[in-house]
Amino acid sequence: MDVNLPLVVLLGLAVWAAVKFLGVRPWLVAVIALFGFYLSDTFAAPAIDSGTRTGVEIINDQHD
Repeated sequence: MDVNLPLVVLLGLAVWAAVKFLGVRPWLVAVIALFGFYLSDTFAAPAIDSGTRTGVEIINDQHD
């Protein structure tokens, strides 16, 4: 069975759970999101992109 969910939905659920159950402050979530946007405009962005794509490929290639 294949389920297709956008990554944004999964991240949104993770953030909601962190705020609801772990007591993470919403302002901290906003700061981390802004840091991610700023980081995407640096020299580290290609390495992050490559690592993310490789991780997704590894997860998608695993078959039970």
